[in-house]
Parts: sequence; C-alpha cells; structure tokens
Amino acid sequence: MTQYSDFDLDYSFGVAGEQLVNDLLTGGKTVEVKRDRRWKDTGNLFIETTFWSTKYQQWVPGGLNVTKAEYWAFVLEELVVIIPVAKLKTALNMYGRPIENKKEPNPSKGYLIRVEDLLQVWLG
Repeated sequence: MTQYSDFDLDYSFGVAGEQLVNDLLTGGKTVEVKRDRRWKDTGNLFIETTFWSTKYQQWVPGGLNVTKAEYWAFVLEELVVIIPVAKLKTALNMYGRPIENKKEPNPSKGYLIRVEDLLQVWLG
C-alpha cells in the first residue's frame, strides 16, 4: 500500500509555528521574560503574584496578577520555555504551592511550581 504524504497539512502546521515564533520575536505577541536563579537546584520556578510596597506599606498586586503579556518565557540555562499566560494560570491552579519570599529589600508572595508540572499542563 502506498503511503501518501500529508504535505499540505504538515506545511500549514509548520507555517503556523513559524508565524507564532515570528510574532514572539518581532513584537506581534507580548512576552514577559523571567529567570529564576535557583530553579536548577530546586526544580521549581517562582511565580510572583504580589509584592510588599514600601511606598504604600502594604501588599499590592504584582507579577502574574498585573501582567499584560500574552506569554511568559522562562529562561532555564540555554533552554527557553514559552507558555501562554492562561496556561500558566491553569498550571498554578493545579500544581502551584503558595510561598512567601521574605528576602529584603523586595519581599513578595507567589507560587512555586515544578518545571515538569508546568510542562505537563502545557502538553496536556
């Protein structure tokens, strides 16, 4: 039996991927870029949701709670994981563990999530 290529389907799928990368790199999509110094040791990423405002002397929304970006990118050494904000929020609802970062001068609250849990939600 002869097997035919789904070239037309593969091509359009590939073009859509190229367009997404182009949009991400050229400003067609908004991306917030994050780095976590400790992720390699802990396996976790910290996602900030609020921070202590010295100006207002109270906790105020920050990070994920105020982002206007469509995507968040996590730079993990030489790997970059880019995830839509909606999927990131879903991942935190499923697997996020609340935590308070008490490190001065910028205390913050948010969630820890394991990289593999984030990828699990992304891959579905």
